[in-house]
Amino acid sequence: MSGEGKRPVPRLRRAVAGGEAQDTAALRATGYPRRRRGCSWVARVTPRLGGMGGPAEVSERAEPVEARRLERKGRSPRPPEFCMVKVKICGITNQEDAKLAVEAGADALGFIFVENTPRFVTPEHVAPIIRRLPPFVTPVGVFWEHARGHVKAVAESCGLRALQFHGDETPEDVAGYDLPVIKTVKLPPATTIEGLPEYRIGDLAQVWRYSAVAAAVLLDTALRWSEGEPREPIEWRLARTLLARMLERGRPSLILSGGLTPENVARAVAIVRPYAVDVNSGVEGHPGKKDPDRVRRFVAEAKGAR
Repeated sequence: MSGEGKRPVPRLRRAVAGGEAQDTAALRATGYPRRRRGCSWVARVTPRLGGMGGPAEVSERAEPVEARRLERKGRSPRPPEFCMVKVKICGITNQEDAKLAVEAGADALGFIFVENTPRFVTPEHVAPIIRRLPPFVTPVGVFWEHARGHVKAVAESCGLRALQFHGDETPEDVAGYDLPVIKTVKLPPATTIEGLPEYRIGDLAQVWRYSAVAAAVLLDTALRWSEGEPREPIEWRLARTLLARMLERGRPSLILSGGLTPENVARAVAIVRPYAVDVNSGVEGHPGKKDPDRVRRFVAEAKGAR
């Protein structure tokens, strides 16, 4: 029988019929459309990712349907590479380090108002540092199960423009603030059994709990604070999986932290594709004091990642 008049089988269906639906190369060949979120393009199908120590099969950006539509109308779409990852340098304790981070290209600075920690600062110490910040650099206050009244008082006295909660606060605890809220979700290191994605099913539910009240979720290691020793990264495959699920709901944004350094941040960004990265001890000379070379290299590597 002649093939005329038959409806052609879509390439994606042929790939599935051939048992290749989970193969990144096959998905790439189908030209499967991508969905836009902000100025990032993400695949509707999560690609298979290799382990943190090995190469990850992150699919290349296919030409988005929206981009082709704009081109037909004679308008140039904004390229995906236009939006670089945001960088937050946390644990700022002095004016010199704040100036260093800003000049290196940081988008946000973190000030830790948690008593009995290596980088604890007071509102009186932080206020003059924040007053000198450029208008597009966001000062973020880090808190750990503090009373709501205390958080609001510190934020007002310092001029904070975002709040990060690093303890075991519930969604009700972090709701109702006038400033954007970042909630930390803690994960075991990638080298432990507990850190493997197969053992972290509950983390997605934990992220969902905060999706209605938090502007962003920050993934960090379960260790309380670094006293200067290196920190192990979290499992980036798990972070990528959580991000894919978060994008299905449109919020919250994902900030990647935990064990990031100038040496590994570009790879982490390439695998996870987070909204932002956060670093503290990974760019320090010693607790509370940033290393200028490491700060500059970290920002450059993070923003230069593709």
